[in-house]
Amino acid sequence: MSTPSAPLSSPGLGREIRLIAGQAWPILVAQLASMGLMLIDTALLGHFGAEDLAAVAIGGGIYIAVIMGCAGILQAVAPVVAHLQGAGRPAAIAPALQQAFWVALALALPACLLLLFPGPILALTTMTPVVEAKTRAYLGLLAWGLPLVLLYRTFYAFVNALGHSRPLMLISLVTTSLHLPLSWALIYGHLGGEPLGVVGTGLSTVAIVVVGFLGGVLYLVNSRALRPLGLFSRLHPPRWALLREQLHLGLPMGFSNLVEISAFTLIALFIARQGAEVVAGHRIVASLAALLYMLPLAVAIATLARVGRGAGARDWAAARRAAGAGMVLAAVLSLVLGGLLWLTAEPLVAAYTRDARVAAVALGLIGYLAAYQLFDAIQTLAGFSLRGCKVTFLPMLIHTVSFWGVGLGGGWWLAYGPPAMGVAGYWAASTASLVLAAVLLGGLLWRVLAATRLEKQ
Repeated sequence: MSTPSAPLSSPGLGREIRLIAGQAWPILVAQLASMGLMLIDTALLGHFGAEDLAAVAIGGGIYIAVIMGCAGILQAVAPVVAHLQGAGRPAAIAPALQQAFWVALALALPACLLLLFPGPILALTTMTPVVEAKTRAYLGLLAWGLPLVLLYRTFYAFVNALGHSRPLMLISLVTTSLHLPLSWALIYGHLGGEPLGVVGTGLSTVAIVVVGFLGGVLYLVNSRALRPLGLFSRLHPPRWALLREQLHLGLPMGFSNLVEISAFTLIALFIARQGAEVVAGHRIVASLAALLYMLPLAVAIATLARVGRGAGARDWAAARRAAGAGMVLAAVLSLVLGGLLWLTAEPLVAAYTRDARVAAVALGLIGYLAAYQLFDAIQTLAGFSLRGCKVTFLPMLIHTVSFWGVGLGGGWWLAYGPPAMGVAGYWAASTASLVLAAVLLGGLLWRVLAATRLEKQ
């Protein structure tokens, strides 16, 4: 377990970097394990049938977008709890967590309806009736586990805010390890029934969702570190004042998540007219981008907790030091990753495809990914540090202008306007959007933290 109780005012940027790194690495492992779920589904269904693979690709994209949009709202519990811990108010932590659970249950209803009735979303693209039927069946199964997923995402944000990241790693490793054999058995009918294809994957996903949820409950109930908080010693019904604070923080965070995810996932729809090779090449680089993003995201989540504790204690020197340490750590690691990506581009792409045309498209795009790693790290760390300071509305506006305005709008112009850059236009615009977001969010964070110097320490 990490050491969230380390003194906030302890001197030294190096010590702060070590504290953040100690909390971030289990988060990174947990996130990579979670990504492994979709990789497992893709690999297993890729050998089962093209229609089932297409269904999990389309349905999985919708499912992840719904979860991440809701998870952004639920993540509001992290800065709230971090502030309470920093302020020395442990008695207020249990009510805050239970209010977040109420929010999760409220979000579950519209989210489940969206998965059960995905017609308006599916109408945005064209697919065969068989693929659509399989996609609907897959999403219908996932809807049954969605309430537990949202409750778990609340638990996820809560324990990260306290610095307890290792239980998340263990739960993710267990569920991913279970999903591989169970999904394989259900997809190919090795449990005595008929081969289920994508439906088998959906059933396996619901099963491991239950396992993950139960793991989270067991930790909340039995953890010695959490026992003094009395998390469930009494029931706290919905309280509007507490709910309002979490929604005030969480709604902009959820919309920011939605904007950032959609800005990259919608590119695949917008470039479909350019042919299967272009879409496939883009998909390879997009999957690498999602993988590399896990590193600055893990550092950012750990940094949010440290910044939030400093802000809650009114120890602004500690908050500034935590933000700076997280920024340095993520920037250095992202620069290293960008360099390695540039040097190993050809063997990486070769591992994904043997099609020379697809590989040529991917190699033409991978330079953008290598180039923008630093700016992606800066904008991610700045955004999460601002969340630790309970500043979420302006970052949402910055994300919207950067990712939808510059990224998607500018990408369309570069791809299909006079420059006629094709898919490279979207990646060039995405790079520009990350540079803009890094500059604006970094500047906003500097102003927020600089203003705290006027407050008496």
